[in-house]
Amino acid sequence: MTYKTIKKEAEAEIVEKKSRFLAAAKPILTEQEALDFIAEKKARFYDATHNVYAYILSENNIVRFSDDGEPSGTAGMPVLEVMKKEGLTDLVVVVTRYFGGTLLGAGGLIRTYGKSAKEGIYAAGITERVYCHDIVVEAGYEWLGKLRHMVETGGYLLGAIDYAEQIQMHVHVRYDLLARFQKELTELSNGILHAQECGCFYVDREISGG
Repeated sequence: MTYKTIKKEAEAEIVEKKSRFLAAAKPILTEQEALDFIAEKKARFYDATHNVYAYILSENNIVRFSDDGEPSGTAGMPVLEVMKKEGLTDLVVVVTRYFGGTLLGAGGLIRTYGKSAKEGIYAAGITERVYCHDIVVEAGYEWLGKLRHMVETGGYLLGAIDYAEQIQMHVHVRYDLLARFQKELTELSNGILHAQECGCFYVDREISGG
């Protein structure tokens, strides 16, 4: 219930022996989103020599890639391998090449497509998506400091705090830490305070880039 993906859509460019490589990366949730993104880049860069792509989806464990005319195994697979090495899913990367007149050879293509994909991914920023419970604790103002300290030192994520007659503190508790949070809250307040679960969702925790 925790996985790594990219935070946003982004692009990066590198030049290798006068060939331009433009990498575009985007987080996705469906295969249709991946196909639409690839089609968009092919239309935008219609005059490019190659539009290489790869994508991975957690849903149905879908993995696709294309060399788009480059020698087999020298383009789409290196892009895919970068994603796998970073442990990413639910993303698509398109690497567009404008040939500069100098052949790179199989090894050069593999290195350059891989490097370009990595630059695009890092530009998008890598994030860890953590499945969390949204917990609300209602308490008097005298508990505010103690509650914040418990949240900040316990590895939980502090959400919104509503200030009214009493405070209502939202805490995002990782799916496997719920029992621990409830136990710590009981011990902190001698059983006075209680946690109310208001739903579950994924929370992004940035790792690098972007």
